Amino acid sequence: MKKTRNRSGALIDEVAGISQDRKLRLTPIRREILRLMARKNKAVGAYELLADLQKSDPDSKIITVYRALEFLREHGFIHRIESLNAFVVCWHPERKHQAQLIICENCGEVKEVEVPDIADQLDKKAKAAGFTRLSQTIEAHGLCRDCGAG
Repeated sequence: MKKTRNRSGALIDEVAGISQDRKLRLTPIRREILRLMARKNKAVGAYELLADLQKSDPDSKIITVYRALEFLREHGFIHRIESLNAFVVCWHPERKHQAQLIICENCGEVKEVEVPDIADQLDKKAKAAGFTRLSQTIEAHGLCRDCGAG
């Protein structure tokens, strides 16, 4: 757990620096949502985040969580996992990129991988079909090393 804490602290510091550079407002609630997500290090839904947030602030509302998630997603600090209606932190928010996610069906662990050829091929196919790709997230489901063992 200590490794995750150190890693999550470094991520928060990095996002704070990026936010400052980009003149974005990383409010305390946005920072806390990101911290909660980073410490879990798995797919997490808005209501799970609300329950965690209410441990320290019982008056927190779901709209506050959704607004924080939208800000974090819009600026590339988290990724939305469409198939799970959940979110996961982006561990390299310093640059814009297309997400390819591998998701464990059992424990919810999510790994972000980069396969530039996939994004490039999708761009080419979209152009050929007359589309301009605005964003894409590719999700693959399976079992992680721990859940698949045995």
